[in-house]
Amino acid sequence: MKLAVVAITRHGVALAGRIVAALPGTQLFAPEKFAAEAAAAAPGAAHGYAGKVGDQVPALFAAFDGLVAIVSLGAVVRLIAPHLRGKEIDPAVVVIDEAGQFAIPVLSGHLGGANALAGHLATALGATPVLTTASDARQTLAVDLLGRELGWTFEATHAEIVRVSAAVVNDEPVALVQEAGSADWWTRHANGRCLPLPANLHCYSRLEEIDPERFAAVLWISRRELPAAYAARLAGKRIIYRPDAKA
Repeated sequence: MKLAVVAITRHGVALAGRIVAALPGTQLFAPEKFAAEAAAAAPGAAHGYAGKVGDQVPALFAAFDGLVAIVSLGAVVRLIAPHLRGKEIDPAVVVIDEAGQFAIPVLSGHLGGANALAGHLATALGATPVLTTASDARQTLAVDLLGRELGWTFEATHAEIVRVSAAVVNDEPVALVQEAGSADWWTRHANGRCLPLPANLHCYSRLEEIDPERFAAVLWISRRELPAAYAARLAGKRIIYRPDAKA
């Protein structure tokens, strides 16, 4: 992930230097009046800007995958709001308070990686990650991240992702059918999962083993085409995961 950290105060610049040291390759952006402090905090990675911090947002959004802002949460919300386009393309945004106590994902927590980034920052700074995404807060399955580290892709509409996610976090019965791919997707799950598999997930090895009407949602991990007999029965409540030949 290509990262930028933005600080607007002298103390924020010092904290930003710690972030750059912990996450090599991160670039530091600070007002020109703190250019000397920024250069000392992040040698070779500091950039000064003129004008308002809000004027930097379009360029930062275009150039970086993730943005760490040592700025108040409310200010960040107002600064980024005019530039949001969609969860599939917006960069990850994490806010850190000037004391380095809390790392708060603000935007693109899952697909953009903000939740995972907050976890890395919390470890590096000794901070507390403030995760408000239900699946992460409860350490259950994040359906839009299943198999991501393994290179899996998924097929689902936005409405299906919303419906299936709700079924998982609301403890409704969910069928998980794995016909292909590595079996260690839970232990290698995005953002880390150390608890047992949630009790509302019922595992099967073949799609034909399940009665779709018994489940609020179905997660199907397979390389084959969806059987015609199941297409209508799973419509609107399924996500199909596609492992590649080596995953």
